[in-house]
Amino acid sequence: MIRVLLADDQALVRAGFRALLGAQPGIEVAGEASDGEEAWGLVGELRPDVVLMDIRMPRLDGLAATRRITEDPELDGVRVVMLTTFELDEYVFEAIRSGASGFLVKDAEPEELIRAVRAVVEGDALLSPGVTRRLIAEFAARSKEPAHAFALQALTEREREVMALVGMGLSNEEIARRLVVSPLTAKTHVSRTMVKLGARDRAQLVVMAYESGLVRPGWLG
Repeated sequence: MIRVLLADDQALVRAGFRALLGAQPGIEVAGEASDGEEAWGLVGELRPDVVLMDIRMPRLDGLAATRRITEDPELDGVRVVMLTTFELDEYVFEAIRSGASGFLVKDAEPEELIRAVRAVVEGDALLSPGVTRRLIAEFAARSKEPAHAFALQALTEREREVMALVGMGLSNEEIARRLVVSPLTAKTHVSRTMVKLGARDRAQLVVMAYESGLVRPGWLG
């Protein structure tokens, strides 16, 4: 059973999400929070698998609440999906840096919401092409010299290649076509790379690819 916590200051939004998710097999809404402070407290109490977190909330905003969750080693299994009104929200970059596993636009189709919840539990990132482009643009604007290369020396040549393709925004299927391997093999390489680098999910792997200098924004043309 996938347990979800809803964190949004709009009661109608929470009610809609609760009705939709509660009707799905294998998913239950464990609780609701109307601000970031309440969300932080409930995460520690309920230990949900996924938090649907609004970015803009009173008392403690979604970014600060997400940082608290992702920085707590006891909450390592909790995944946060940020809720935003616009896909290219100005806080996309900071949210991913804060440890969010992805973004979901509030007016997304019901199937997309359900797929998102299941995807992040499986370790996939919820990054649409638009969000990935936004991340790349932010890195291009902010990056100077690459930070230390994390533990890239622990990766095989193929794993570095896969990590670079993830950083360029390619899906497992696109990586498989590029490398002429099966999608399952591509997914396995991505998973092993995340394990070796201690990445929470694919979103963090994208950040690591740029911060290590393995991928440069200019490579995309």
